[in-house]
Amino acid sequence: MNLFAPKPRALTIALLLCAPFAQAQDATPATAKPESLPASAIPRLQGDIVIDGKLDDAAWQGALEQSIDYDIQPGDNTPAPAKTTVRVGYTDEALYVSFKAMDPDPSSVRANLRDRDAMFNDDWVGVFLDTFNDNRRGYELVVNPLGVQGDLIRDETNTNNQEDASWDGLWTSAGQLTAEGYDVEIRIPFSTLRFPAGGQDQRWGISFFRSWPRDKRHQLTSHKVPRDSNCFQCEWLEYTGMAGVKRGHNLEVVPTLTMGTTQSRPAVGTKWGGTDTSIEPGVDVSWAPSPAMTLNATLNPDFSQVETDQLQLDFNSSFALFYQEKRPFFLEGADYFNTQFDVLYTRQIADPDFGLRITGRTPNSAYGALVARDATTLLLVPGVQGSRFLDLDQKANVAVGRYRYDVNDQLSIGTIGTFRHGDDYGNDVVGTDARWRKDAHTVTAQFLHSQSEYPAWVKEGYKAELGDDATPSGNAWRAGYSFSNRDWNFDINHVEIDPGFRADLGFIGQVGYDKSLVGGQRTWYRDGKAIHRFSLYGDYDVTHRYDGQLLERELEFQLGFQGARQSNFGISPLVRERFWRGHLFDEHNINLWGNFRPGGRLQLGTYMNFGRQLDLIAERTGRREMVGTWGNTSIGRGVNVEWEASRQRLHRDGGVAFDASVADLRLGWQFTPQQRLRLTLQGSQVLRDQALYATTINETSRDWAGQVVYSYKVNPHTAVYAGASYGAFMDDDNLELFGSTRSVFLKLSYGWQP
Repeated sequence: MNLFAPKPRALTIALLLCAPFAQAQDATPATAKPESLPASAIPRLQGDIVIDGKLDDAAWQGALEQSIDYDIQPGDNTPAPAKTTVRVGYTDEALYVSFKAMDPDPSSVRANLRDRDAMFNDDWVGVFLDTFNDNRRGYELVVNPLGVQGDLIRDETNTNNQEDASWDGLWTSAGQLTAEGYDVEIRIPFSTLRFPAGGQDQRWGISFFRSWPRDKRHQLTSHKVPRDSNCFQCEWLEYTGMAGVKRGHNLEVVPTLTMGTTQSRPAVGTKWGGTDTSIEPGVDVSWAPSPAMTLNATLNPDFSQVETDQLQLDFNSSFALFYQEKRPFFLEGADYFNTQFDVLYTRQIADPDFGLRITGRTPNSAYGALVARDATTLLLVPGVQGSRFLDLDQKANVAVGRYRYDVNDQLSIGTIGTFRHGDDYGNDVVGTDARWRKDAHTVTAQFLHSQSEYPAWVKEGYKAELGDDATPSGNAWRAGYSFSNRDWNFDINHVEIDPGFRADLGFIGQVGYDKSLVGGQRTWYRDGKAIHRFSLYGDYDVTHRYDGQLLERELEFQLGFQGARQSNFGISPLVRERFWRGHLFDEHNINLWGNFRPGGRLQLGTYMNFGRQLDLIAERTGRREMVGTWGNTSIGRGVNVEWEASRQRLHRDGGVAFDASVADLRLGWQFTPQQRLRLTLQGSQVLRDQALYATTINETSRDWAGQVVYSYKVNPHTAVYAGASYGAFMDDDNLELFGSTRSVFLKLSYGWQP
């Protein structure tokens, strides 16, 4: 039975969903912020500026001078404890910004050589740009005293992750330490930014920012930010200028070449085999036909990721683990596809032969579309109480479309569709969403409908829990209200997902349930005190299966503190009633956590959990104890060490049911801002007592892996990576730890702009 013929129709819908808006230019301008009028004018610079960290170019004298005067955290718009002078101007091709960051104690400035986006623990300065002045999406570009860059996309509409560091723009920076503090210069090509088309003056929201980490991490800005504001971007000041600026050729071609060899073996003493050698050329093309639109195409794309994921254990969890996307093609413009449900999880597009994407903005809208041909079909098979991944081992056509319209400053409405089809397989999801925010109040809602078709063997895996239907369909919806001001936060939301709902391109691992939650928080401020902020949070939630069976009833509290030496610590008790395999179990635990900086080059943290927990395999509860530690330290300016280790045990029925440990060590040596050597070591061990289980279990499992990577990056698109990895494991069938996998790789890319 084919529910989806003709298959090209879904692809067409995804593209046409966005096409009318790609050319439209809504005549309604974004509403100006009355408190910031009149806007400051950014002047056109006369003369050349060399980006070398030295503020000696004559052209800077014609720039607009600003200052960073306010401490907004931990201060309450109090005078900044360090003086910062900013100059900003533009040419036809780029925006120029300089910072003169003075310090009452220049020897205390924290400056280290780090990889891109890894310098946020240092001192740094930055410019934040809302190029459409709509208080929804912005660029954050920051630089430490040695010129190391960090850049993020800010999404005020995403309450779960407002800052996304995966975006890497092409811009230039330099910095130097001085006798008074440090100086920084920045050049941002207009080709890197998206902004309204047309030759008239631009009107942007801009914030100049300085991070000043000492006993406390002070956040300093060029404007006031009231503590009762729930929209940081709404407080940025308005600036005009940049009339008639150029975006250059708006074309970039990035050829890539990835070469690698992987070997494996099944048991100790056997020869290495299973050799897989690959040489994969590819090319990415990016073209911006207008300042507000970008087209991307990729052929035989390099979708490898250079560094290993953070190690996670899932030995006592029934749901599949989530890992962050790290592949460049999917990271560019990823925020355009965000919705309240995780409808698009691009790691589900596992091995594409090609990909096409369009993303763009108009003054009152944002749109995006993505198509790809995937060489395999990876499924996240959901359930009421568990999920797992399956591979259909077949090709699939993928299409995604997203459009959001901003009715006014308060209200946005949107639509999204995801479509994937293969042999005897298909999954379509369409839906709409809305968000309204005014002052302290925010209301959100989303509705989705899906229709699917699966091979019979896939149906066999879920029919016991979700029904014997190879063509399931269903709805998913959620609605929520939140209130946030200076002292109080309040949330109430409800989620309901039918048992037949599927979002195969997303990460929705639980279906067939409804959940309601109500929670709130009170915050107290103690400016000038060692403990300068603390808060008390609590929530209550109830989850039912689609047939009314109670799945979970939970009450949780959290008391957290912020104090001296950049410390955070707290305590969180929880009580829960939980349904599992026909029975209700009582769980309770207490979480403890804390971290602080005993010095500028060392951070230490710990987390603990003690209480009663369910052992899912045995279907019995026991006494759980878990202790973990993490930290990072700098050695000199170029070496950084990060670590995390934890151990947890479950005691029940007179013994230790399981004893699990995990460790992750990462060493980075940054020779220059371009060159880096990275070593990663990971290991885990799980021990179980067979006498405490009625079914046969694996009593001993242990694995470890190591990876070394050298990188030389001229910029995010021109780079060389070379590395090797090795992995080993043991279990009840292999009682001796042995090397099971090994690989080497070389990855080259070159960003060419005509």
